[in-house]
Amino acid sequence: MTRMLAGPYGSMLLADMGAEVIKVEDPRGGDPIRLMGPPYLHGESVYFLGINRNKKSITLDLKSSEGRAIFMRLVAVSDVVLDNFRPGVPERLGIDPASCRAVKPDIVTCSVTAFGGDGPYRDLPAFDLILQAMGGGMSVTGEPGRRPVRMGLPIGDLAGGMFAAQAVCGALFHRERTGEPQHIDLSLLDAQASLLTYVAQYHWADGRIPGPVGTGHQTVVPYDSFECSDGIGIVVAVFTDRFWPPFCDAIGMPELTARYPTNPDRLAAKDDLLAVLRERFLERPADEWTEVLRAAGVPCGTVNTVDRVVTDAQILARGMVAETARPHPVAGAYPVLGNPIKIGDDERYEPAPLLGEHNEEVYEGLLGLNSDQLTALHSAGVV
Repeated sequence: MTRMLAGPYGSMLLADMGAEVIKVEDPRGGDPIRLMGPPYLHGESVYFLGINRNKKSITLDLKSSEGRAIFMRLVAVSDVVLDNFRPGVPERLGIDPASCRAVKPDIVTCSVTAFGGDGPYRDLPAFDLILQAMGGGMSVTGEPGRRPVRMGLPIGDLAGGMFAAQAVCGALFHRERTGEPQHIDLSLLDAQASLLTYVAQYHWADGRIPGPVGTGHQTVVPYDSFECSDGIGIVVAVFTDRFWPPFCDAIGMPELTARYPTNPDRLAAKDDLLAVLRERFLERPADEWTEVLRAAGVPCGTVNTVDRVVTDAQILARGMVAETARPHPVAGAYPVLGNPIKIGDDERYEPAPLLGEHNEEVYEGLLGLNSDQLTALHSAGVV
């Protein structure tokens, strides 16, 4: 019972790992992301296609007594109930964890919400932008001296989806070992706060409040991006001192090794040193610099635009660009990003489902309803 981005992304990750995911949608339009666009592919939202592959879709009116009864029949044959309703909605609908557990005592339940099931912000609405801002990550994103910006990827939602998938797998393993079910109360704001990691630890250690650092690092130099002669950026990460001498040799400036032998030396002269390096990198194109630096064993890479990523040799070699296993009924076959979890199995990507595409398969095949019953439910607006 997920919609928008965080929940659907988490359930897609589970589906990619082999879970049979049944997406329960409102008969009156389904997941609002189905309308998100442009762009569209033959009228289908590309946004929706991108985060709902490998799932089945059924329609069900959870506000009706018949719909709730059918939902509980689904619960009885399922392992996990995942939702991202606002707090209190499952209780009002009568499909909350306690109600689900009354039908299936060992059901794992997971609720993904903006702020969690308790606390002073519990009932406030939020989207990715609000979560990035309130979670602190936005305050350190952007160029020094300029206003903070949100991350270009919707990490506020995506991180929550990743944590949800991880938590569900952990809860299933816990149930396998102990027989005990768990309810997962997953807050997107909590997820953002947890990503602060060493940034928060720095603040506790010295009391300073970090601000935007651009591409650079608070304490490591050089760990930054540099524009090259062809206008393409390159990033270099001299994260430990052992990379410094080969870096200086590779760029043809060995004298820098002795001048700034340790990272504290480089940090103290950060502005002057980076100015010298920026001039140097403007002398050659990005691909030439990466070739030279990689040959020297220095961590580096080009700042790839999306078109360069999806045609990159490493990305292609790892199967991270694929195509749907069959054409979508409306959109046709379309490319998809691969599954980063590689376990040696063949990877298959079913296209995102049409609204209610699997009603017959699930209601008749899984729950045992006959065609007359399904027709009656359809006529009543329950499905």
